[in-house]
Amino acid sequence: MIQILLIEDEPGIQESIQIALEADGFLLKIAFTGAEGLQMLDDCISLILLDIGLPDQNGFDILKQIRQQHQIPVIFLTARNSEIDKVLGLEIGADDYIVKPFSPRELLARIRAILRRTQNPVSSEPISNQKIRISLDKKLVYFNGNSLNLSPYEYKTMELFFKWPGRIFTREEIMDNVWTEPEDSFDRAVDTVIKNIRARFKELDPNFDPIETRRGQGYGLKEII
Repeated sequence: MIQILLIEDEPGIQESIQIALEADGFLLKIAFTGAEGLQMLDDCISLILLDIGLPDQNGFDILKQIRQQHQIPVIFLTARNSEIDKVLGLEIGADDYIVKPFSPRELLARIRAILRRTQNPVSSEPISNQKIRISLDKKLVYFNGNSLNLSPYEYKTMELFFKWPGRIFTREEIMDNVWTEPEDSFDRAVDTVIKNIRARFKELDPNFDPIETRRGQGYGLKEII
């Protein structure tokens, strides 16, 4: 389970972040002060959410101390929206900057984007199972040696599923990971992409369906195909 450290002294914000992250499958550790947060740092932490306005030290100073020993990704949480603060935060090593108030969906999208970048380095090596192979450099999906004619969103959805076989992604998670144009991002668009992927496979084998659907939850790649 991916562990995230939240260094934030406002209980209301702590609670809302904890509910959102734990519902999405993350394990959240919480520190009320910068000093407490520094003591909780270890190799199991994958990302830090760091408030700038802490009671003992400001977040900029805490980040400087973190960067002396760790390269863990850090997202600043702040009520300040000035360009100087943003530039300073990024210059001293923050990976992102989100201004309060923010929606849980926006925070989760920022977290996922950073984790994808830091935990899944780009590779051109193909990934495969017994029947399906994905060429990451050519951006093609093959089924029993035959290339499927997938749209960019259909390909990206299959690549996402293939990297996490057996995991069920909500429509929201699929949109956050796959869609590049916000105006095209809505629940029915995800359903259409899944329907089209299934149709591409059935053109080659009418009895083959690699996609698992869980009603009320989402979609994923079946572990055993």
